[in-house]
Amino acid sequence: MARLLALIRKYLHRYRLQLILALRVTVAAVLAFAVAQVLHLHLPLWAVLTSLIVTQMSLGRSLKVASDYLIGTFGGVAYGGALAILIPHESEWALLAVLALAVAPLAFIASFRANFNVLPVTAIIVLLVPSMQHVSPAGSAIDRVLEVTVGGAVGFIVSFLLFPSRANAITVQAAADMLDLLADSLSRFLKDHTRELDLAERRRIQDGIAAALTRLNATGAEAEHERSARLTSGPATGPLLRTLLRLRHDIVLLGRVVGCELPQGVAERLKPSIGHVEASARDFLRSSAVALRDQEAPPSPDAVELAFRDYLEAFGAVRHEGLTRDMKSETAERFFALGFALEQLREHLLEVHRVVGEWAHG
Repeated sequence: MARLLALIRKYLHRYRLQLILALRVTVAAVLAFAVAQVLHLHLPLWAVLTSLIVTQMSLGRSLKVASDYLIGTFGGVAYGGALAILIPHESEWALLAVLALAVAPLAFIASFRANFNVLPVTAIIVLLVPSMQHVSPAGSAIDRVLEVTVGGAVGFIVSFLLFPSRANAITVQAAADMLDLLADSLSRFLKDHTRELDLAERRRIQDGIAAALTRLNATGAEAEHERSARLTSGPATGPLLRTLLRLRHDIVLLGRVVGCELPQGVAERLKPSIGHVEASARDFLRSSAVALRDQEAPPSPDAVELAFRDYLEAFGAVRHEGLTRDMKSETAERFFALGFALEQLREHLLEVHRVVGEWAHG
């Protein structure tokens, strides 16, 4: 029994956000239906569906979806209602013509902005519902506005009050996870800088980082919606996201330049210092991830600075002694590109120290 309870707690913690979302969606749907019944709305279905659409994983996403959905609904109601009132369509052919006139321009507008897909849908409902329920076009338009307003309001209020998930906190967690991923990827490339990973392995690493960055950018945008609405506090997510993007570019560059066949003497001279860089940068990124999650002060960059200083001294000594003159042109290009990539990495690690520090006790 104890093991079973421990297993249940483990899965509850792992899927906590998903379970909370399921609870919020259920409560929002039930409440929206109840409010629609109390207000005697003609189509409670749309209030329920709107509450489901608005109730999202984070409060920032709920705010964005609610605003887009309401704007799209009001625009569709205004246009569809105007056509229904101004153009007679008592026959089936007239109704088909008005329907085409309503859908075509709104579908064209929605093709430019996916969040306005509700425009033609709303116009269709406003046009067709009167013929099915024997209500006036104006009444159909008003009902549609009320139904969506009720559903949107209920969905957002439930998202705000029932175990709210701030996009700001989700962004911090996603950024910390990406720092761990970058640390592992950096270690993979620099563990042995003279060995080139196969194409499939490099692609797997780069695709993993790209997917993590895409998720991070999405949650970061939601966090900025929360900040704009003053629903959360803390630093702007922009500097953190830009720094992680630059680190991702460093990893891409390292993946292209490591593995060159350096002369044995040059490889032996650089191996200790590059190994020092790999270990210090990896540990720094992982410690920064922990600090970001806990919103504590970032780790000291002194070890990173010392490792890069040793590498730059070794790199400069190789050049000063003329050991690059006998290299093949391709080898020399990748050798100097590696030096450039590591110098860029050093600058961006210092940026990590700065942006993580901004989130300390934020």
